[in-house]
Amino acid sequence: MALSQTSCLERPLSAGFRKLGRLVGRFPWWFLVIPIILSAGLGAGFIFLSHCQANDIEDQFTPVGGPAKDERKFITDHFPVNDSGQFSAQRLFTEGAFASLIAVSTSTNVLDISTFQELLKLDKAVRSMNITIPEFGSEVQLGYEKLCVEIQGSTCLAPNPLIAEVQDNSKLIEKIDVTYPMFLNKTFLGMYLGGVKLGPADTVLEAKALRLVYYLKEDKAQDRKNSLVWLNHFIKTIPEQIEELKLKTIQVSYFTSLSRQLEFEGNTKSVIPLFSITYFVTIFFSIISCLRLDPVRNKVWVAAFGVISSGLAVLSSFGLLLFCGVPFVITVANAPFLILGVGVDDMFIMLSSWQQTKVKRKVEERMADTYAEAAVSVTITTLTDVLAFYIGIMTSFQSVQTFCIYTGTAILFCFLYNITCFGAFLALNGRREESNRHWMICTEMKDQTDSERSSVYNACCVGGSYDQDTGKEIYHPMTLFFRKYYGPFLTNIWTKIIVIILYCGYLASSIYGCFYVQEGIELRNLAPDNSYVAAFYDKEELYFSYYGPRVMVVITEQTEYWNIETRDKIESCMETFENNSYFDKTLSESWLRTYVAAAKNNNLNISTQDLFVTHLNNFFASAPIYKQDVEMVSKDIIACRVFIQSVNVTTAVDQKELLNQLRDIASRCDIPLLVYHPAFIYFDQYAVIIQTTIANVLIAAAAMFIISLLLIPNPLCALWVTFSIASIIVGVTGFMTYWDVNLDSISMINLVICIGFSVDFSAHISYAFVSNVKSNVNERMIDALHSLGYPIVQGALSTILGVIVLSAAGSYIFRTFFKIMFLVITFGALHALIFLPLFLTILGSCCIKCSNTVKVGQDKSDNYDLKSSNCIEHSKSTLEAKGFEKHFPSNYIHLHNYLNDPDCP
Repeated sequence: MALSQTSCLERPLSAGFRKLGRLVGRFPWWFLVIPIILSAGLGAGFIFLSHCQANDIEDQFTPVGGPAKDERKFITDHFPVNDSGQFSAQRLFTEGAFASLIAVSTSTNVLDISTFQELLKLDKAVRSMNITIPEFGSEVQLGYEKLCVEIQGSTCLAPNPLIAEVQDNSKLIEKIDVTYPMFLNKTFLGMYLGGVKLGPADTVLEAKALRLVYYLKEDKAQDRKNSLVWLNHFIKTIPEQIEELKLKTIQVSYFTSLSRQLEFEGNTKSVIPLFSITYFVTIFFSIISCLRLDPVRNKVWVAAFGVISSGLAVLSSFGLLLFCGVPFVITVANAPFLILGVGVDDMFIMLSSWQQTKVKRKVEERMADTYAEAAVSVTITTLTDVLAFYIGIMTSFQSVQTFCIYTGTAILFCFLYNITCFGAFLALNGRREESNRHWMICTEMKDQTDSERSSVYNACCVGGSYDQDTGKEIYHPMTLFFRKYYGPFLTNIWTKIIVIILYCGYLASSIYGCFYVQEGIELRNLAPDNSYVAAFYDKEELYFSYYGPRVMVVITEQTEYWNIETRDKIESCMETFENNSYFDKTLSESWLRTYVAAAKNNNLNISTQDLFVTHLNNFFASAPIYKQDVEMVSKDIIACRVFIQSVNVTTAVDQKELLNQLRDIASRCDIPLLVYHPAFIYFDQYAVIIQTTIANVLIAAAAMFIISLLLIPNPLCALWVTFSIASIIVGVTGFMTYWDVNLDSISMINLVICIGFSVDFSAHISYAFVSNVKSNVNERMIDALHSLGYPIVQGALSTILGVIVLSAAGSYIFRTFFKIMFLVITFGALHALIFLPLFLTILGSCCIKCSNTVKVGQDKSDNYDLKSSNCIEHSKSTLEAKGFEKHFPSNYIHLHNYLNDPDCP
């Protein structure tokens, strides 16, 4: 029989696994002990865990080679920071080293005398913080005054312009005419004063919040080291300081330039206790699923070892990669939960195939049949999963790359351990069953009930029963449910109509959701929910979100600034930036505008290079802050920068649009420009997240189709598997919108997982459907659901149980992993058990084109009628003698099922 044109791989693969199964059944102890020893050796790689940890947020969650990183390098090379004498926060090319406090008034105004008294007390407490550092064999105390950035020579930059203005006299605050956003026509208060209510002439009537920012030196290596020590000391002591001050008029939140990173690294600690819970729950579920009342046929130990086998796979794969020095990032902490589900899913498939074999056959032959039947499906799912993850390595985000390396390798080990270590344990358990021994105490049991004994005795001391008609183990009640009830119900014509309507609703709602999915990861989500960082971000968003990044516009090449036509081009570009809806033109700052205006007021001629440069040096003497904005070598201006102020950049969409519009304007200017702000390093993710996700999904889906085509013996059914992948991905992406999950590097990981798991479920059903020898499509699907419906339910539930504890995690990263995994598994199971069976039965005549006869070998006279209206007239022994098992090993068990169909007269 020519099952299809693609069975050339499936048949030898099945035959190869048949031989492997027979070998495992013959020498189980070798296949059990060697993987355990290997796990112990590779597990030693965990001693390198601390060395391999790489949790830098910028490295892991921003795209590799993002444009903003090149822009930052240009700024770094051409505009060095001056921490001593002329510090300016807006001129930093990084966030800088700082500690920040947001004080929110408990009344309506933070600018009254009593509130300002408490603000001054808070400021004094921060300034009085000292650290002790070793220096030349002794210990030296350093306070804030020694570490702070400086202006005007040796004066520390005030944490807030209003603090500097009152000079420790809180009574002055009500006498000062505070204007907003520009104070005294020179100081921008947008980042320092929030919740502002304005009166005439931009005078502040009330302000709800005030921010204090303490910048520290970074320009020298020792300064940077001391600043880090001070900031860590600040984080540890500021809560106690705030409590000791007993502040009544303000509520204080705090943050430092280290906080986000430190809190992000602390996420792992919150999830470690969940590992033990997950493994306990999964073992418990597996045992319950495999529990049998028969004391011989009970699979308790097999189920428990299936979970242990998955754990060994994680230990071996992670240890190997740590030995190789592969970086370990926090996203990898999700992988063990996933691997557990994958391993247990494969375990259920193998157990189901074992239970389809003849009880009275030798263990070696039962193992051969089990491997021939299950290993092809398990191989398909493993190859697709591993390939999906390894394709994910091509992404632009290192956090995704590392996760995919670890998880793909772990799934490969999981597969290897399932067909060796777990298979060996299954064979040993089979030997116990063969000798009819109790599952716990291993004493030999009677196989016939004693009518003179009590029912309790017969239940506990008699075992080894099996179906006398089929020679197999008695079906699990859930297996019979799929055959007798669910299968016929699903193949009913009215059920098909209802399912089609439901699928159309599913698809429509999913597509609708895809149009509204949000992009990008918010930095606050990298910290735990209960972190002080979250409280700070909440207040910052509430009171200080109107004014966004203060953007550098940099002229990157040598330009003739003394030429009025050149200055007009620069001015034209500036006006284009300022007229954009995201900018406030009144808050721009330009050395060139200021210089040209000063030259005009003083009747200075700047029309030649010599005159322009000579007067510019004089201008810098009176306004030294602007000297940091011009790189000048001799009389040539190599590069310069100006600043524009953004407004209303409050959402991820705004951040994406701001960056795209800025770069678009810069690219259309006649002058070579770049735009930069430290936040753009993170905004770059919006430029690549959708394209990268789509590219990975398309490449992976194409690879899945090729694998399915090679290993599932029917091209059109392989196409249906690919269709299921697309349908599930659309569903997961669409429902992300309804569950408030953004498309970011975290969810991108899960969409890669989605591809592999989509194949997992669909391939099992498709393979069972195609390899069935019956001609009636409904009967084929009922058989497929009968043999694989319950294992799919078990696999789906075990995977969900494997990740469900993450729903209780106090971290966005782990909750997002749970949410998308839940969607992936739910939609995958729905497609495997409802949607795909429907489509296969509706289009079954197109999907499977088998002849009505099976031709064994080359002898055309050896024909066996397989019409569903007639039972096969030849005995199983005749078929075996004719070589059916030899030529079609993967379909041998399906033929046995058909021969033993209870509906056969």
